[in-house]
Amino acid sequence: MGANTRREVLTTGAGALCGLTLAADRARADDDAAGRAIPAMRPLDYGLSFICHSVSFNSVRFWIESRTRVIDDKAGTFTDFYQCGSCKSENTFGKKDLLYADNYDFMPIFGGEDLLIFRRTVRLSDGYRTIKKAKDVWGKPILRLREAGAVKQLDTWEAIRDTTMAGVPIVTQTELADADSGRRAIIECPTKTMNISVDHEMFQVDTGPIAFPDLTKVYTPAIDCLRLAFVVFNAPHFADFVIEQPTPVVEEGVEKCRVYHYSKPFSLPAKNRVLTAGRA
Repeated sequence: MGANTRREVLTTGAGALCGLTLAADRARADDDAAGRAIPAMRPLDYGLSFICHSVSFNSVRFWIESRTRVIDDKAGTFTDFYQCGSCKSENTFGKKDLLYADNYDFMPIFGGEDLLIFRRTVRLSDGYRTIKKAKDVWGKPILRLREAGAVKQLDTWEAIRDTTMAGVPIVTQTELADADSGRRAIIECPTKTMNISVDHEMFQVDTGPIAFPDLTKVYTPAIDCLRLAFVVFNAPHFADFVIEQPTPVVEEGVEKCRVYHYSKPFSLPAKNRVLTAGRA
């Protein structure tokens, strides 16, 4: 999970939604300005990708829900961050009362040597985001990643419609960029909700949570750039996001309290790809 120091970082190029097909044993590559090959980021098989641990007190396994690759084009490096499935606060391996009475949602994100933990309580809390060295929690993470075996880009509305209705797994990749910092990110996630309008020949992806990166500055550690969000898009050139954050609860114009909630939607230019992600 450490930062990759090769110049082999993902690029989408100008060919977003252009009918790209990825074979099972290779990725199509374009050349960067230095003439070196930059392979496409091959989707994970999200039904078979996990992060495992081997410490004796709790060899916990987390299911990977999404992946965010943050790329520094100036340095020629990238780091992958793996957002895992949520669970509840628990009395692990207890004899009874396995859930804490004052319960909260628990979600980890792994990347580099670090672990970002979200604890969403019923009230706002200073412990909502915690960053630790991953090895200090459950030992060094063991990545059990599997790439999708049969990948094809869906470049027409008809292809997206037919694949959706056929019940074939779909994965999307949304690329964001910040020109000032020279940083990019690719947010990859399985499509959990796909809307199809036969009347208007349109689709709309609505999926989350995902790990949304702030690309405007360099964070130390790098994992601190991430926030939980949902991504929505229906075109190849933009995506809308809504981030979980303290949000006021207002009744009759009066703020009653604040809770963690996905709020304040915003839109960004993006390059979106819709891919099949079957198994060989």
